[in-house]
Amino acid sequence: MSTTSAPAPLTDQPLRGLALIIGATLLFAYNDTTNKLLITEYNVPMVAAIRYIGHCLLMLAIVAPLHGREMVRTQRTGLVLIRAGSLAIGSLLVSLALQRMPVAETTAIVYLCPVLVVLLSGPLLKEKVGPMAWVAAVIGFAGVLLIARPGGGLDPLGVIFVLGNVVVSLTYNLLSRVLARTERTMAMLFYSALVGAIGFGIFLPWTMHGVAPTPLQVFLFIGLGVSAWLGHYLFTQSYRYAPAALVAPMTYMHLVWAGILGWLVFGHAPEPIALGGMALVALAGIVSAFRPRRGERPAQLAAEDGTTERAG
Repeated sequence: MSTTSAPAPLTDQPLRGLALIIGATLLFAYNDTTNKLLITEYNVPMVAAIRYIGHCLLMLAIVAPLHGREMVRTQRTGLVLIRAGSLAIGSLLVSLALQRMPVAETTAIVYLCPVLVVLLSGPLLKEKVGPMAWVAAVIGFAGVLLIARPGGGLDPLGVIFVLGNVVVSLTYNLLSRVLARTERTMAMLFYSALVGAIGFGIFLPWTMHGVAPTPLQVFLFIGLGVSAWLGHYLFTQSYRYAPAALVAPMTYMHLVWAGILGWLVFGHAPEPIALGGMALVALAGIVSAFRPRRGERPAQLAAEDGTTERAG
């Protein structure tokens, strides 16, 4: 990792980029599954606090010695903090959803966000939005309707929470696009961890209760922070080695890993109609990723901070 103020250069190593994005999506799915396991025994704010505090301490121990002041230096601090707050709120909402819904279905609905980011980047960021983006949006909404359809067995309150996460994720991702032009990746990652650690940590005296964790649960708590930090780092790095048109569709491996882990750990097997909806959401993302672009390396903005990351 560079210690200068300039971002690391983009290189053409597609296999390395694919390996990184597959590892990142596996870590995201592991984080979701571990989160769901822990919030069956402990309250959501406490689990979130331990996750963010662990994430923050890891960055202070591992990243700070390499980056020094660059990790805390920002040009638009207010927007960086709003973005970080959006991530913390998104984490709370997706955890509340996971308390009530299977991992695979929750993850699939969350992945509606990247499609909406593409649509809103036109009116809000003045980026060109072509007809394929609207096609992707229609496909994505159809997929979500199949997953969250009436009579589908999903908890209505859980669906509301995950849709709230999608709304918050829009703020997070749109700000990521805006800030990628001026802010360093590590600074944004650090402030995201710091705001979450402080925001949830101040409530620990009132939320830290329940049975003493077992050795396995201690390991899972530690794994939350590690997987969150390492997953976001691998996600960001993947765009430095491969073009977005190759990497972005592979982010939907998150759905595959979430389905596998949800089945192995909780015995949750999505219904055939819900599986069809997940496939439509993934297809919407792939259509969106392959939309025509002109005049720049497609990964340039995404390389700065993974602009289709979910808030959670």
